Amino acid sequence: MLLVIDVGNTNTVIGVYDGDTLKHDWRIRTTRNSTADEFNVLANALFSDKGINRKNIDRTVISSVVPSSVPILNAFCEKYLDLTPLWINSDSVKKLMPILYNNPNEVGADRIVNAVAAYDKYKTSLIIIDFGTATTFDAISEKGEYLGGAIVPGIMISSEALFQKASRLPRVEIFIAPERVIGKDTIESIKAGIIHGNAAMVDGMVERMTKEMGTSPRILATGGLAPLISEISKTIEKVEQTLTLDGLKIISNEVGNR
Repeated sequence: MLLVIDVGNTNTVIGVYDGDTLKHDWRIRTTRNSTADEFNVLANALFSDKGINRKNIDRTVISSVVPSSVPILNAFCEKYLDLTPLWINSDSVKKLMPILYNNPNEVGADRIVNAVAAYDKYKTSLIIIDFGTATTFDAISEKGEYLGGAIVPGIMISSEALFQKASRLPRVEIFIAPERVIGKDTIESIKAGIIHGNAAMVDGMVERMTKEMGTSPRILATGGLAPLISEISKTIEKVEQTLTLDGLKIISNEVGNR
């Protein structure tokens, strides 16, 4: 079995594959000051709840944008799984996907993993939108090259900044899209601005990136708020919620553990 872990700034996603089948996956809060022993307690509880025998895990692959997670997860894998994890970076995937960034090492591991998974599935030009702590846009060529992309503040951190800086505006839940763009009260107006505004930003960015690419890319979305924005976006074609985990699995199968 394969254990895959993607460490993001806000959440960490964990998955266990049996062959090509994702048996179980979990989304937990990223903790920067935990220890390998504490992570083991958490992992053991997750595995036990789903009847997973950790002795059956014979490979592990990790992507992370949080540097402090590296020694923690390294120690966890080596101490409790007796495995050395494969860490994702531009070098580990260069045979699978050329990265046409000025400095390939600057590309986040999660963005690389998403690109590999999407191109493996669709084999065409793509724009991938990941709604995480930041909202990222990644462009993939018809040849399977990572062309580059764009990064904007994520929906949640943008909203949090609004609530903190505008003291008279109430904090609102933004997990249901409002029916109207023109709000009839303050709460409706905030929801409309955040949700419809981000959908319009996505559509505008997709239009401009598509023009620069000179192709007709498939438009995919992933991340926690992808289903919400995809409901009202005019350009998002499909939500792929396991894209990152699938990419880790593909890279592990193709590259293998070091």
